[in-house]
Amino acid sequence: MSRVLTLPLTMTALLFSASACSNPSPVNTDADSAAYEEKQNTDSESIASSEKPTFATKTIATFDEPWAMTALPTEEGQSPILLITQKTGELFVVNSETGVKTAVANVPEVAYGGQGGLGDVILAPDFATSNDIYISYAEAGTGSDSNKFGAAVIKATLTGLDTDTPSLQASMPIWQQVPKVGGKGHYSHRLLLSPDGQYLFISSGDRQDKTPAQDMTGNLGKIIRLNTDGSAPEDNPFAKDTNSIAKEFWTVGHRNVLGMVFDDTDRLWVHEMGPRGGDEFNLIEKGNNYGWPIVSNGRNYSGIDIADHDTRPDFSAPKITWTPVISPSAVSLYHSGNHDDFPAWQGAALISGLSSKALIVVDFDDNNGAAERYRYNMGERMRSVLAVDGRVWMLEDGNDAGLVQLVGE
Repeated sequence: MSRVLTLPLTMTALLFSASACSNPSPVNTDADSAAYEEKQNTDSESIASSEKPTFATKTIATFDEPWAMTALPTEEGQSPILLITQKTGELFVVNSETGVKTAVANVPEVAYGGQGGLGDVILAPDFATSNDIYISYAEAGTGSDSNKFGAAVIKATLTGLDTDTPSLQASMPIWQQVPKVGGKGHYSHRLLLSPDGQYLFISSGDRQDKTPAQDMTGNLGKIIRLNTDGSAPEDNPFAKDTNSIAKEFWTVGHRNVLGMVFDDTDRLWVHEMGPRGGDEFNLIEKGNNYGWPIVSNGRNYSGIDIADHDTRPDFSAPKITWTPVISPSAVSLYHSGNHDDFPAWQGAALISGLSSKALIVVDFDDNNGAAERYRYNMGERMRSVLAVDGRVWMLEDGNDAGLVQLVGE
């Protein structure tokens, strides 16, 4: 099934000035949503429509509460086989051309509820020979941690891919959030390998408890960097810290990071959900503090203001902030390959949006800057986006959610 979208243009920056490179690029930090949409429609009238790619969407399959996806290696010219997680605890092998999906057995038991459940899935760097994958999920505590929860990451071997009964075997614990806390929000637990395949990055949310993001005795509110076996690299910024858990930290002061990506020059970027306003797109640099909950370009849900980033230059400021929020849920870097459906997106970050119901295209520059280039109204809350070999797939959010392919026009 396919449908053609009406695609309003957002092009907040085509060229980067020196000031845009050194300061955050705010998107509507003072106006309300209606004014924002009006401004974007005005922008679209001033730019030739030929400069913005258009596409239709083709629904491939449907899922209940999907959360993440990744692609298996395929031979040249073949449609990718995807691994897709459902928050309720299922992992599927999915043919992206036919939509046929096969459940994987022996997935770990998850603590489903709120924002918790089965999370991210990525391939190990040696997947071609080992069939190993990494999976994140929310787990329940036991004993003194009863009625408390935290994220965990395991490594497992995906067997039986050429059968009707694929399964996870030889599961090995890699990492877990410490401490476990009550509530079921802000796990983050996004996974990413470094471009050289040597390191595993994990986003660890603040679990809606704010203060842990600045607490060096726990790993909540941090970006984690590990060796692929789960050990802490000796060159991590806090490797010599007397507190052993800090040895795994790469950066601190984060709220809820649901997207991580390396750009073409191997810079690490993440998007982060703000509170009431102030979603962020951050350049992640070794050992830096990103300020949460001390600073934010948003405010508390109670309406009480939070000091803006520019009041504390000792903290790393975001390169982009969004108010109203876009609720960024995932990010993928677009590259042409055997296909080149969207040449205008080459080297750009594609971000899926929940409350914004959008696909946001962000460009990078050579001076550590970034800016939103296009925004597409998808008409549904979008949970994930994945660019593979010059083509793009997205996952809608919630029940009966579509896996849709973007078909260039």
